[in-house]
Amino acid sequence: MDTEQVVRLFREVTTRTLMEALAVVLVAILLVWLSQKLLPWLADRLHSRQRLLVLALVPTIRILVIVAALLWIVPLFVELTVQNTLAIMGAAGLAIGFALKDYVSSLLAGVVAAYELPYRPGDWIEVDGCYGEVRHVGMRAIEIVTPDDTVVFIPHQKLWAGLIHNANNGGASLMCVVSFYLDPDHDAHEVRRVLQDVALSSPYLKLNLPVVVVLEEQPWGTHYRIKAYPMDPRQQFQFMSDLTARGKGALRRMQVRFARMSPEQAMDPGME
Repeated sequence: MDTEQVVRLFREVTTRTLMEALAVVLVAILLVWLSQKLLPWLADRLHSRQRLLVLALVPTIRILVIVAALLWIVPLFVELTVQNTLAIMGAAGLAIGFALKDYVSSLLAGVVAAYELPYRPGDWIEVDGCYGEVRHVGMRAIEIVTPDDTVVFIPHQKLWAGLIHNANNGGASLMCVVSFYLDPDHDAHEVRRVLQDVALSSPYLKLNLPVVVVLEEQPWGTHYRIKAYPMDPRQQFQFMSDLTARGKGALRRMQVRFARMSPEQAMDPGME
């Protein structure tokens, strides 16, 4: 592309053009800022699925605003003929491909994530061993907050090759699992009944979903697991602590013996 062709790509830039472009940018920034402030504020006053749906609108609105702003601004400066468009896309693609490969990969993954929805604000996800609630979905990365109140930024690029574990997947139901390890010499039917009663009497329990107690015999004893759902995913740790504390108390009153594992057995994956 010679100099004359490059010049023909662009329109004449006037003060009015610059002011219009600046106004569009400012309005876009304002709309994105308002969506990031008002929608989470509204979501905190809603419950269950309505809260998650409102939070999921934040990244969608941001993408729509940015795309609309670009569609408005670019024609102000560029003569968008078919030939010009192809030339610009080719040059931009070549430059981006070499200079910003990883960054652009995360941006493209973010666009894919906005439509495939592997995670949304309000979801509880685990990526590379890091577990937490998605608080913000940006263009390049997501922001999650761990149970220890640590903010972690994860690039969307993980979407291409990494495993993403989503505990509630946009819904208001998140299964919690609480384990107990008992000596094998006991009445399994009675223990199972007691643990189910412990779950059913929890103040955090979501009553319209099933409570299941499963058990598995191991060489060192019997492994019991309570599977149940809290009313809100954000209550999962209070729920699990409540089940653990009251479950231990109920089992002690039954005078059953807890399994005793050596440190070697506890660290052996085959003994889980």
